[in-house]
Amino acid sequence: MTDPKNFDVVLFPDPVLRRETEEITAFDDELKSVVEGMFERMFESQGVGLAAPQVGLSMRLFVLNDEGDRDKPERNLALINPTIKSFGGRKTSHEEGCLSLPGVHADITRPEKCVVRHFDVDGNEIEKEYDGFVARIIQHEYDHLQGVLLVDRMTPTDKLRNRPAVDELKAAYRQHIADRS
Repeated sequence: MTDPKNFDVVLFPDPVLRRETEEITAFDDELKSVVEGMFERMFESQGVGLAAPQVGLSMRLFVLNDEGDRDKPERNLALINPTIKSFGGRKTSHEEGCLSLPGVHADITRPEKCVVRHFDVDGNEIEKEYDGFVARIIQHEYDHLQGVLLVDRMTPTDKLRNRPAVDELKAAYRQHIADRS
């Protein structure tokens, strides 16, 4: 496994972003190290959420801090093996971006609330309702665990508007693969 202290954000269209993730079975020091490394990468990248596939790991895990502030660790959440049990509230549209799709933004419609069953890093089961911005981040990061990306949720208009940035990411990925050959 990549050293969690050196995680890089995987960029679209890397295939790891499309793979469904595997359940975590060991709640150990290695998992805690991965979570710590993911928080560090998220903060370094100035994000508010980061899913394991975004650092090249096919694990059912994501981290978030709705303020994106490393000085507010009380805002840190690590959700392991999450399952969204239900959605609630009205659907709202809000601009979203993604660390794996730099330069790409779109208005995405999502429910205001969600009930999630997940585990913490110690293996304690939690079922809780989240709302507002935290619920939005959870839904975005949960999509990553299913292989669903921001580009999949865009309207045709947003796809057209973001095409140059997406095409640039595809070209950079092709070049990256060519350079490795």
